[in-house]
Amino acid sequence: MADDRIDYAEVMRRLPHRYPFLLVDRAEDFVAGTSITGIKNVTHNEPFFPGHFPIDPVMPGVLIVEAMAQTGALLMSKSLEISVEGKVILFMSIDGVRFRKPARPGDQLHMKVVVTKQRGDIFKFRGETFIDGKLAAEADFAAMASTVEQPIR
Repeated sequence: MADDRIDYAEVMRRLPHRYPFLLVDRAEDFVAGTSITGIKNVTHNEPFFPGHFPIDPVMPGVLIVEAMAQTGALLMSKSLEISVEGKVILFMSIDGVRFRKPARPGDQLHMKVVVTKQRGDIFKFRGETFIDGKLAAEADFAAMASTVEQPIR
């Protein structure tokens, strides 16, 4: 069903992140207020690989967690119909992070994020990242939608 997919153009409309920090290329299996699967294609051209590590490139674990968090933000944005001009989704907490398999150039991350609790604009999630069908990382995390503060002029 086409309504459960979020293409790159919609990701760009729903998330404020941009290169080099946008870590979700597209999403599928979207169920409003319930779950989503984010997709990240890892390439050798990622800006972190020259330093992590030049001879044996590995995607930093913290960026895998960030990719799960961005997938959760995408779920929140579409579920709540949040405009990036008026609200920002902020990462609140993270627990139980485990890394099981390194992500390397050529891998495709499938970040399955499920809502475990919601109260208003606050969501709690369980995220699991898979590479080739194998669990690579997992975490419990929370995020909230907050009004964008206008800069002082």
